[in-house]
Amino acid sequence: MTEAPEDAGYAKGRARRARIVRTAFEAFSAHGYRGASLVQIAADSGVSRAGLVHYFPTKESLLAAVLEERDRVDSEQFFAGVTAPVDGLDLLARFARLVEHNASNRGIVSLFAALSVEASDPSHPAHDYIATRYETLRRHLGAAIADLGARGLLRDDVEVEGLAAELIATVDGLQVQWLVAPESVDMAAQFRRRLAALVTVDLG
Repeated sequence: MTEAPEDAGYAKGRARRARIVRTAFEAFSAHGYRGASLVQIAADSGVSRAGLVHYFPTKESLLAAVLEERDRVDSEQFFAGVTAPVDGLDLLARFARLVEHNASNRGIVSLFAALSVEASDPSHPAHDYIATRYETLRRHLGAAIADLGARGLLRDDVEVEGLAAELIATVDGLQVQWLVAPESVDMAAQFRRRLAALVTVDLG
């Protein structure tokens, strides 16, 4: 069956929008949000400046699209099927697999490392996103830790207070060190060792 002209146009539009988001992701990763140029993103995407504005009227809307796409991909790949009540072992294992995945995707790590610093400024357009992201991570990891504690699967010397924030800080710190010296820092293995020091069973 022949594709209707309007359907073909819609498909081309979606493909063009996806290409812009991919290009913007690379630009934000390499130069940070403030350093990335919309003119260059448009050129690298194969569209005019006006064409880019048609899909993303502001730089902020383009950044939001990049972040939403990364969250969607990560959620589908690593956290699909997670339901309440949280299985602590399962959630920590999924989190560890996400860190392993990031070790093969430097652009992802670079983007979020740069944004987490830039967005500490309350006026930054990604400030609310980053703040909410950390809050959500702390909540989910806190639920996982609480579940492990209730099941007697945490080691006796584990201090639960503040542990969720500590685990996030561990990942963030390892990622920065890995960006600087990837040949010297195995962030995935180091993070798994940290998790192994917390629980009495194998995370798998």
